[in-house]
Amino acid sequence: MRSGSVRLRAALGATAVVAAALVAVGLLVVSVLRSGLADNAALAAEAQAREVAAQTSAAATGDVHDLDALDDDPIQVVDADGRVLGASDHLEGEAPFADFHRPERASQDSDDDEDDEDDDPDDEDDRSPEPDADSGSEEETVTFPVDDDGEPTRAEDAVGEQDFSVVAVRTTTADGTPVTVYAGASLRDQEEAVATVTRAMLVGLPVLLVVVAGVTWLVVRRALRPVEGIRREMGTITASADLGRRVPVPDSRDEVARLAHTTNETLAALETSTERQRRFVADASHELRSPIASLRTQLEVAEAHPELLDLPGAVTDTVRLQQLAADLLLLARLDAGERPQHGRFSPAELVREELSQRAGHRVAPRAESLVPDEVAGSRGQFGRVLRNLLDNAERHARSEVRVRMRRESPGRLELAVEDDGPGVPEAERHRIFERFVRLDDARSRDEGGAGLGLAIARDVAERHGGTLTVGQSPAGGASFVLRVPTAEGGRPPVG
Repeated sequence: MRSGSVRLRAALGATAVVAAALVAVGLLVVSVLRSGLADNAALAAEAQAREVAAQTSAAATGDVHDLDALDDDPIQVVDADGRVLGASDHLEGEAPFADFHRPERASQDSDDDEDDEDDDPDDEDDRSPEPDADSGSEEETVTFPVDDDGEPTRAEDAVGEQDFSVVAVRTTTADGTPVTVYAGASLRDQEEAVATVTRAMLVGLPVLLVVVAGVTWLVVRRALRPVEGIRREMGTITASADLGRRVPVPDSRDEVARLAHTTNETLAALETSTERQRRFVADASHELRSPIASLRTQLEVAEAHPELLDLPGAVTDTVRLQQLAADLLLLARLDAGERPQHGRFSPAELVREELSQRAGHRVAPRAESLVPDEVAGSRGQFGRVLRNLLDNAERHARSEVRVRMRRESPGRLELAVEDDGPGVPEAERHRIFERFVRLDDARSRDEGGAGLGLAIARDVAERHGGTLTVGQSPAGGASFVLRVPTAEGGRPPVG
C-alpha cells in the first residue's frame, strides 16, 4: 500500500537520523569524558610531583629515599645519570621510570635503534624524555605492571598492565644535585568510566532506536489516516462517477485538512463544469432541433407540393441554423482556451462600419462619441461582440439605440450600447450572460436568438482582458458596458 510505504520510509529515515545523531553525541561524550578524567589524573600526578619536588629540594641527595612523601605511589626521584635516588615502596628496586615500557614509543625506539649506531643504554632516546630546563613539568602516559589491586608492582610479580599518567618535575636537592621527580596517577578510573558509559550506550542505543522507529511509525500512520480516507472516497467517486460526493475533511487545521478542502473545491468545480456541459449539450440539441425540424418539414412539403414551398422561410431557418452552428463553434473554441489573434484595431472604425450596415433597420443605431484609441486582440471576435450587443439592443429598443465611447482612464477604453426598451431586471442581471438563457418576457424563440449572444460577448471580453456588465441606461432601457485595455496601456489578451 502506498501509505504503508510512506510510513516505512518515514520510520527508517527518522531512525537513521536519530542513530547518526546518537552515535555522534556518544563519541563526543566518550571523548570528553576520557579527556576530562585524563586531565584530572594528570593534575593529581602533577600536584604529587610538585609536593615531592618541594620536599626533595630541602633534603640532601642521600636523604631523598627517606622522604615521607615517598609513601604514596607511584613516585620516583631520579638523578641526571638515571639512578633512582628514592621511590615509593612498591617501586623500590625498580628501574627508573625511563625504562618502563611505553607502547606508543616501542616501535619508534626500535626504529631508532636500527638507525642509530650508538647502542648506549644510557642514551636519552632509550629513556622517557626529560623535562626541558625551562619547563616545570612534563606529562606522559606510560604502562606499569600492576598487581591484583591495580597497584604498580615488580614486573615478575605483575598480574597485568595498566596505564598511568606520569608527570615529571625537575628540581635540585639541598646540596645542588639536579634531579627529576616522577609521579604517576592511575587511569583505571578513566578506563572503567569510559567502559561503563560505552556499555550503557551500546545497550541503550538499540532500545532507543526501536522506540523512535515505533513512535514515528504510529505518528505517521495517524497523520496519514485522513489521507487514506480521502483516497478511498476518491476511488469510490471515480468508480461511481458521482461528482456530488465529497471527501471527508479532518478536524485538524493542517495540510491534510487543506488538501481535503481543495479536493472538495475541485470536485465542486468539476461537478459544475460537467453539469454545465450537460446543459449545454441538451440546450444545443434542443436549439438545433427546432430549425432542422422546420427546414425538413418545409422541404418535405415542397417535395410533395412544390407550389406550397415557403422559400423565404427555408432561407430564414437555414440562416438561423448557420448562425447557431457558428455560435456553438465559437463557444467551443473559447472553452478550449483559444487565444485571440495578436493584432491592433480601432473599435471606432468597427462601430462606424457596423452602424453603416444597419442604416435601414427598424431602429437604426447612432453613435454619440467615438475615440481613436486602439485595442490589441482579435478584430473579428471584437466585431462579433459589437454585433451581438447591437442585435440585442435593436431587439428590445422602442425607438432608440445609442453607441458611445470614452476613455475611462489612461490605458482603458469603455464602449456602451444603450437602448430605451424595458431594460433588464436587477434580479436577472447575473443570469443574462449565461448560455441559452432567455428572460421570459424578453422575446419569443422565433423572434429572439438562442441565448448565446451575450454569453459569447462576455467570454470574448474576458479573453481580451476586459469586462462586460449590464445596467440601466439614461432612457430607462438596458446599458451594456464593455471595458477593455487599450493597446498602449493595457495588458495583452489572455489565453
